[in-house]
Parts: sequence; C-alpha cells; structure tokens
Amino acid sequence: MFDPSTRIQSPETEAMKAGITIAQTNMNMKSVSNLSTHAQPLIIAGPCSAETEEQVLATAHQLKDAGVSIFRAGIWKPRTRPGSFEGVGTPGLAWLQRVQRETGLRVATEVANTIHVQQCLQHGIDVLWIGARTTANPFAVQEIADALKGVDIPVLVKNPVNPDVQLWLGAIERLEKAGISQTGAIHRGISPLGKSVYRNNPEWNMPMTLKELRPDLMLINDPSHIAGNRELLAGIAETALALHMDGLMIETHIQPEVAWSDAAQQISPQALAELLAKLSGRPLDADTKSAADLSDMRHSIDYIDEQLIDLLSYRMQVAAEIGQYKMQHGLPVFQEERWTELLEKHASLASSKNLNEEFITQLFDRIHQESVRRQHGVLPLIPAGYSLQATTTAPEALPAAQCQTRAIF
Repeated sequence: MFDPSTRIQSPETEAMKAGITIAQTNMNMKSVSNLSTHAQPLIIAGPCSAETEEQVLATAHQLKDAGVSIFRAGIWKPRTRPGSFEGVGTPGLAWLQRVQRETGLRVATEVANTIHVQQCLQHGIDVLWIGARTTANPFAVQEIADALKGVDIPVLVKNPVNPDVQLWLGAIERLEKAGISQTGAIHRGISPLGKSVYRNNPEWNMPMTLKELRPDLMLINDPSHIAGNRELLAGIAETALALHMDGLMIETHIQPEVAWSDAAQQISPQALAELLAKLSGRPLDADTKSAADLSDMRHSIDYIDEQLIDLLSYRMQVAAEIGQYKMQHGLPVFQEERWTELLEKHASLASSKNLNEEFITQLFDRIHQESVRRQHGVLPLIPAGYSLQATTTAPEALPAAQCQTRAIF
C-alpha cells in the first residue's frame, strides 16, 4: 500500500552500485493518515513543469497551507513533438530540494528512464510517478523497476494512454516484483480517438475495474489531464471523490495563464484552495457508481454527436465539389439511377441497423436540402416547400430547378 510519508532505502541499491550517493534530507515529513477516506483525500499539487526556481518556490509557498500533501513538478517533459518545452532537466531537482527545506512539503516528479530515476534518488525526491506514455511500454517500466531495486520509494503509475487495465496493472506489478512496496495508481483518462470535450476521456469504468482487482492500491485521480481545461476540473474532481478515490493530483501554477506548458488546464493556488473547500463541503451521491456510469454514457453521446457534425460538414464540402465539377464540365444535372440507388441504399441500411426507414428518409431529405442551400452560388436553390422525400414524380415532369437540386448527390 502506498504510504507517501516514508521512503525506506537499502544499503545495497542498484543506484549505489552505480556509484550514486543517495542524498538524505532533514525535512520534517508530515504524516498523512486515513488516506482512503474522503475526510482527508491526498492532495498532490504543483505546476505542470518546473520553469524557473522563482516560479517553483512561489507556487510551493502558496500551496503549503492549502491542504496540499505533496508538491509536484515536471522536470522532464515527454512532449508529443520535438521543439516544445521539454523541461529544465536535472537543475530543477535542486529547486525541489529547496521546496522540501523551505515548506516541509514532500516533492514528486515523473520519471521515464533509468537516468531520471538515478537523478531523483541522488536528489532525495520523495515520490516518483510513471507517466501514461511510459506505462504503455513494458520494456521502459521494467528498466525503471530494475533501477529502483533496493529502494522502497513510493511510486505512482498513471494509466496507459489506451484503455488497457491489464497493462496498467502489469506496470504496477513490475514495480512490486522489484521490491517497491509503496505503489499507487493515477487515473488520468485515455486519449480520445477524435474530438472530445475532454483532453483525455475519463472512462470511469477503467479505474473502478482496477479498484476491484486491487482494492489495496491507493487510487488517485488527475482531473487536470482529463479536463485539459480548468473550467471542467471541479466536476471531474467531484466525481472522483464520489467514487471513493483516495486523492487528487491537480496542476497548480502561480500564474497559470503564462505557463510554459498546458496553461489551459492549470489553476492558481488560490483557485485550488477554493476548489478544495467546495469539495470538502459537498455531500456525496448515494449511488455514485450509477452516476459515473451515466456520466460515461452521456460523454459517449457527446462524442458521437461531435462525430456526426464533423461528418456532415465533410459531406457538405464533397457535395459542393461535385456540384462545381458538374457545372464546369457541363455534365447532366439529374441522374435518376443515382437518385434511386441512394433511396434504396438508405432504406436497406436503416432496416439492417434496426432504424426506422421513415426517420432515415426524412433525415437525408433535410441533409439534401441543406446541401443545396449551401450551394446557391453553384446550383439553383431548392424551391420553397419542396421535399425530396415526398417527390416521386419522374424527372421529365419536374421543373428544371427541382431536377438540378438532385445533381449533387
């Protein structure tokens, strides 16, 4: 079970064998009791990235009396593409040591390889975490586990970027087999396949499944990376605590609007204090699991709706290109075979998907009309009151404008 108040070191660590001296600190470690209760959730807070020594210390000093147990800061930043700010590197670890001395807060940072581990141990970092990208790579996790043999330091593991609970659990087990007894998990959501209201979809069933498999593990929620937007933080944090998660990791910056990385999802220390005050005074739902399931389903609906809108937008673009092409090449406007084929195809597909044929016909009728409306500079507009669904008249009996409206499909 993860206990962030202690770190046990063996005299025969892999780091020592490599010639590294483990720095000892004289800081007064604060004990955190009842970590699994909502009365005292573990709060980990601090900037996404350690940018300057002044920024780190100013943020830490404002957080020390805000109910924060552990100060976090990214030293090495695994960015998606090169050229972005990738962290200050090893010099930032000395800044975290100053945070320890001046505030009494324990400090945590992310590690992604053996060198990171060795540098953190050398500087007396109290808690390590493994990021989502690293968790997804068993080889990388194993290297970190091997580097930690003989050092029982608390290690938290973020869920992988894909929804694979076994991969998440496997990363934790690799650490435990290396002798790490103080492990915990961080739920940070999964990468969306398309557009989403969240930066990472919460997929609440994923941490709940892990909790069922390993009820002994400390489970912390990272609402910052799920939200990607500070406006969504409160709702995510509330759901996490309602699901009996043991704590929160919230990115907090002295000036979030000018942060060098992930500015949109960070909040100020004052905003964090206000958020925690609201959460502590908010009663929990009686049926929190059902509430989370409903949240997941609503999120799925939101995601599907966004995909529908994207597809409709793309369809309108293609329809306009077809209309332009036919105008430029003098091609026949109406193609009866194509029109009949579409009607039959939509009806058949609707039936196979257990959808009402009339509903689908009406839906595509409106889509067709909107396609024509948007092409007023290419083809004549559809006559007022005209419905493609209702019209079954042969093309030669229709007014020319009505025939032309069908040319784009």
